[in-house]
Amino acid sequence: MSADAGTPDISEIQHDHPDVTGGWLRPAVFGAMDGLVSNLALIAGVAGGTRSSADSSAVVLAGLAGLAAGAFSMAAGEYTSVASQSEAAQKEIDKERREIIANPGAETEELAAMYVDKGLEPALAHEVARQIHVDVDNAVAVHAREELGVDPGDLPSPMLAATSSFLSFAVGALVPVLPYLLGANILLPGLVVTLVALFVCGAVVTQVTSRSWWYGGSRQMILGAAAAGLTYLFGVLVGGSGIG
Repeated sequence: MSADAGTPDISEIQHDHPDVTGGWLRPAVFGAMDGLVSNLALIAGVAGGTRSSADSSAVVLAGLAGLAAGAFSMAAGEYTSVASQSEAAQKEIDKERREIIANPGAETEELAAMYVDKGLEPALAHEVARQIHVDVDNAVAVHAREELGVDPGDLPSPMLAATSSFLSFAVGALVPVLPYLLGANILLPGLVVTLVALFVCGAVVTQVTSRSWWYGGSRQMILGAAAAGLTYLFGVLVGGSGIG
């Protein structure tokens, strides 16, 4: 509070929020985590199935193939998903625009009722709604946010989501196989590096969540280790059975 009683200190109440709804954050985080875990599990399975061989070329090939296939698959899936989501939202926004143009009085009353439900006095709510409806584009934007929970001018970009997903998955998937490319011929270096990367990623993600950094990092590391361990055992069983 400032020296004047009842006057808030603006410097104390102003604060910034991270972007938690943008089109890049979710696919980037999911892509990196998926790249780390899925490619670690993949090369662990291959390493388990070929553990009697000193040749690590099969593991390297599997890791690089997993990187390429996963990155393209993630990008295609994200593009289709986000494009469909944006197109569905745009369809409803266009429908709302038609309703506002065809029946502005009823739409104004509908918006006023929403504001009354939020605590505004009826007279004030009706005046706010009336002023919003002076401009059709503004009315459409407000109705879309209130009724659909979307901003017509800030719909997720399919290309941004696909690119973020592709790059983050590729980077994540490269980590487990990188020690092999640098000369390693056993799984352990890739396992250690990937688990460290998972811990770091999990800790970083907590910057936009309510979890502590050690909890987020440990959770990702444990899940990745479990996936790699189970797939390694599966590879051992399949390799030992003589399949393939």
